[in-house]
Amino acid sequence: MPERRKCPLAGRCGGCSYAGVRYEDELLDKYLVEEQYLSRFAPVSPILPSPVINGYRCKIQAVCGEENGRFVTGIYRRGSHRLIPVRSCMLEDSRAEGILQTLRSLATRFHLRPYDEDRGTGHLRHVLIRCSGYYDEALVVLVASSYDIPAASDLAAALHQKHPAVKSVSIVVNTERTSLVIPEGAKEKVIYGRGFIMDRLCGLDFRISGVSFYQVNPRQAQNLYTIAMNMAELRPSDTVIDAYCGTGTIALIAAAAGAGHVIGIESNEEAVWDARENARINGIGNAEFIASDASKWMKEAQKKGTRCSVLFLDPPRSGATEEFLASAGRMKPERIIYVSCNPETLGRDLRYIYRFLPYRAAAIQPVDLFPGSSHIETVVMLERKGRR
Repeated sequence: MPERRKCPLAGRCGGCSYAGVRYEDELLDKYLVEEQYLSRFAPVSPILPSPVINGYRCKIQAVCGEENGRFVTGIYRRGSHRLIPVRSCMLEDSRAEGILQTLRSLATRFHLRPYDEDRGTGHLRHVLIRCSGYYDEALVVLVASSYDIPAASDLAAALHQKHPAVKSVSIVVNTERTSLVIPEGAKEKVIYGRGFIMDRLCGLDFRISGVSFYQVNPRQAQNLYTIAMNMAELRPSDTVIDAYCGTGTIALIAAAAGAGHVIGIESNEEAVWDARENARINGIGNAEFIASDASKWMKEAQKKGTRCSVLFLDPPRSGATEEFLASAGRMKPERIIYVSCNPETLGRDLRYIYRFLPYRAAAIQPVDLFPGSSHIETVVMLERKGRR
């Protein structure tokens, strides 16, 4: 088992549920949570450990603030609006930490102030940094009070000069009173570079923009998707739907793994743009991507007689809607592969499926995608009754 580093902020920031806990004990706790919510549906397989538990987060989101007149970044203490300055985090990619350190220095140099939510003053509210797990590339998103950040272009150029791996710097505006770092529908204004980075998973290259969904632990994500593909038992005759498809990771891996035709559904238009570009980059012609709310599209598609043999869904933590699940049942796929980041809402959705749809869980595989945190990823294979 990998060994956990000690964190000097353990007990203060509240960002890590398992700071100071042996990794074996963390996995046991998570397995017991899985059993609590899911064991009534099928036996729960042993949780798959992450190959890395330190420095695995290739995406970081830092809150901007001030301490004794200094520009600082950190995290809100759990359950509060109190900023805990963080200079180093054991979960974050060291490349991202270096970029953030430089950004703090540049913010002071260019006289940028943290945004004050109560007064509506200042410039920077959050900083989002993504690093590629495969390539030496990174992007930076400045979440700000407006697109007019003083000397923004000079700041971006200086950041790239210090860190040549930074391929993109962009601005997203957020002045809302919300816990969301990037509001839904927010638009990126690219002020340096190409607006995206590249990563590689399961032999395919993926273009990732700042606001697109992409897994934060790429090495373990590859294991997660491999499990999902094995469960799907894809054939050239299969028509596949990938709901909540993001930048097209599952859809394109399925298309390359032998599916006949794949349809990806995603509400985020920029993610759909990335997905289409990813298909082009990888020379995949048997996948199409549609910008739409998954529940709405599924309802309309099944009314038109659309059918699929395999359905993948990877919804947000809130889970799928009953409308989505009912429409999925009417499409009559042979297999449903449900990828979930919340065992509680997954259990709720499985209860609905067991009550109203002719599907039963054939396998439940927990995957530890977020070491140190309480979150758990789970892959469930559901088979239509009477298939075998």
